[in-house]
Amino acid sequence: MISDLKPYVERLRSSGLRPTKQRLSICKVLFDRKATFHFTIDQLKKKIEKSRKSKISLATVYNTVHAFKNNGYLKEISLRGNKTFFDTNVTSHYHFYDYETGELMDIKNEEIIVNKLPLAPKGKKIKDVEIIVRVANNNHNQKK
Repeated sequence: MISDLKPYVERLRSSGLRPTKQRLSICKVLFDRKATFHFTIDQLKKKIEKSRKSKISLATVYNTVHAFKNNGYLKEISLRGNKTFFDTNVTSHYHFYDYETGELMDIKNEEIIVNKLPLAPKGKKIKDVEIIVRVANNNHNQKK
């Protein structure tokens, strides 16, 4: 059991965090999976509490997620100015955002071709290109 936790302990320590039981639970939910995981802080908190069958502090979840983001283990994706998702896939890739479900889904890189970018401002370089395709049901009349 302890050896199963070793990668999580190392990930926490390299992010400047003590490996507490709560933080190890966060790691298990985030990184013990085959598929990419997109989540908000609130969604992650609910998932952790369901798996632990006990409460966890929102501050602990928030601080752990941001420590992982700052250390390159998670990618932050901001939508609509007030909704922030995190992604366990930190490689450069694109997303669909579903207005009805609030779900963020990966788009395969080969499905989008970017063939011309503007020059970066003087003294700057392009670090990353983020594309989010917002989708809604065909019959959904959205006023915008």
